[in-house]
Amino acid sequence: MSTESEPPKVQEEVDSSSQSISKKAAKKEAAKKAKEERRKEAEAAASAASALSIEEEGPLANNYGDVPLQELQSVNDPQTGKWSEAVSGREWTEVGALNGSLKDQEVLIRGRVHTTRPVGNKLAFVVVRERVSTVQCLATVKPDSVSKEMVRFVRSLSNESIVDVIGVVSVPDVEIKGATQQVEVQIKKLYCVSRAAKTPITIEDASRSEAEIEKASKEGVQLPRVNQDTRLNNRVIDIRTLANQGIFRIQSQVGNIFRQFLLSENFVEIHSPKLIAGSSEGGSAVFKLDYKGQPACLAQSPQLHKQMSICGDFGRVFETGPVFRAEDSYTHRHLCEFTGLDVEMEIRKHYSEVMDIVDRLFVTIFDGLNKVCKKELEAVAKQYPFEPLKYKPKTLRLTFEEGIQMLKDAGVEIDPLGDLNTESERKLGQLVLEKYGTEFYILHRYPLAVRPFYTMPCHDNSLYSNSFDVFIRGEEIISGAQRIHIPEFLAERAQACGIDVKTISTYIDSFRYGAPPHGGFGVGLERVVMLFCGLNNIRKTSLYPRDPLRIAP
Repeated sequence: MSTESEPPKVQEEVDSSSQSISKKAAKKEAAKKAKEERRKEAEAAASAASALSIEEEGPLANNYGDVPLQELQSVNDPQTGKWSEAVSGREWTEVGALNGSLKDQEVLIRGRVHTTRPVGNKLAFVVVRERVSTVQCLATVKPDSVSKEMVRFVRSLSNESIVDVIGVVSVPDVEIKGATQQVEVQIKKLYCVSRAAKTPITIEDASRSEAEIEKASKEGVQLPRVNQDTRLNNRVIDIRTLANQGIFRIQSQVGNIFRQFLLSENFVEIHSPKLIAGSSEGGSAVFKLDYKGQPACLAQSPQLHKQMSICGDFGRVFETGPVFRAEDSYTHRHLCEFTGLDVEMEIRKHYSEVMDIVDRLFVTIFDGLNKVCKKELEAVAKQYPFEPLKYKPKTLRLTFEEGIQMLKDAGVEIDPLGDLNTESERKLGQLVLEKYGTEFYILHRYPLAVRPFYTMPCHDNSLYSNSFDVFIRGEEIISGAQRIHIPEFLAERAQACGIDVKTISTYIDSFRYGAPPHGGFGVGLERVVMLFCGLNNIRKTSLYPRDPLRIAP
């Protein structure tokens, strides 16, 4: 057979294949339509059943239901619907404020459905959660307020749905183990403001402590463990746990106390640029970018602008803002972006004035957290157990040489003019705790060779510097120093450290028009919270962490 006769055969095969695909597609489309029809029928049946129940119940049907969109569009008319009428003129009570003093009073609360537990056809328990507080609510069939259909509605609520509950506060005779509040709310009305779809991780699983998982494992029960990446991939769910709510409310208080204390000490809050032409601390670990055709980078620190502000006669300045580090650090305490708490101030006579501020500032922060954040600290400790931080009213100060001697006495081999590595820091922290009974201390007079070029050398020994680090639980959280404010000396130190003076000419020039002696320090907000709460990873204290492997969500 000639090749000219083959195309018709190929065409027939193509036509046959097309017909086969067409038939499959048609069947698939028919199945899809059938499924849609069944869905519509089910919705119609549900709607009919709802209408029937309302018709059967009469006025009790107004005591529950899903709130329609129209009522949630900021409508002030109480006649808009049953939810609008029910909440009109009422004030919401926070779940955390529910206690025995409100016994027999009617309250309106809003929160998420934490858990539901039906007991027969006439009773359902629902635990309502608002931030770090939970309360147990009961829907019990009553002829004047709660119908069987309403109990059924409560039982149908999906976890994480947002509800408004109107009910009477009661005080049970026994301890309530499944909620933070030791009262119950006897439900009279309940409305679902927002229904939640099935969550990719459950709050129950995400709230479980390692101790619970290990205990269950010993008893032959395997409980789900939500790993770190899964948590961070579903962060909007993960941060709803009581522990995470506590962590970020504690973090908020650290920032608040930091600001209020410094304002009370006559500091001025500044806001420096995060887009800069060069690197703020030297080195290559910067995020480079194109700035309208010019090379630029994200600021590693507000160092330059803090010091320029002191030269501009602000006297004392502080800043809270993002800091960017492009280092490939895959550790439990490093991030590529974190929140920096930075301070700079004039020095009248001695760099100990800066350490005085550190001392009083952090004792104030610790005292404030222990006083204001008791409930949040309890929530964190329940999932991530930790011992309260040990610190003294007057912070311990040791020289670097004293610290080195303590390590040597303990048998640690260490370079007396080198920097402390992670193991040495932890060991020294342990030794300080044993000898002085504190987990928070200042180590000062560091070797000049391990500090930045702009650090002022000691007057009595040029091998050391007027600098300090501060430690919590054996980990460094603060680095600070007196800065060199004489431009000629600054250029000399830069050259000695191998830095091309031309690349930092703007920085050096800022000191040529009269600069007062000054110093300062910087601390990472996330690291402070991590170590105060005894957590094992800084990603737990970063709301949406950015590390070498993560830039979402």
